[in-house]
Amino acid sequence: MKNQTYRMTMLFDFYGELLTDRQKEFFDLYYNEDLSLAEIAENAGISRQGVRDVIVRAEATMQEVEDKTGIIRRFEAQRPHLDAIESAAAEMKTINFRRYEDPRLTELADIIAGEISALKE
Repeated sequence: MKNQTYRMTMLFDFYGELLTDRQKEFFDLYYNEDLSLAEIAENAGISRQGVRDVIVRAEATMQEVEDKTGIIRRFEAQRPHLDAIESAAAEMKTINFRRYEDPRLTELADIIAGEISALKE
């Protein structure tokens, strides 16, 4: 994957619900809100190391699930294929508009685009 923060936010998006409330809170503050360990520690009334331990455990939990399931890996592998299908549907719609003006082709291209959008969510 691209970088550490991107990888961690992907893990959180897919597996965040597996974490405890405290892990979710600290993880979100650290990666999504860009707070430092010291800032989180001060707000939570614990040590900087305590915050780091909670975040490291959260990372390990989510990474372990990803290692077992491979859901994110498969999601990332499918993305270029979905983009290609989406692009082909858009091109089909454009060609139809310029040459054929067949309403059924437009309808089918719209269905394909809608299904791709649903898969990307």
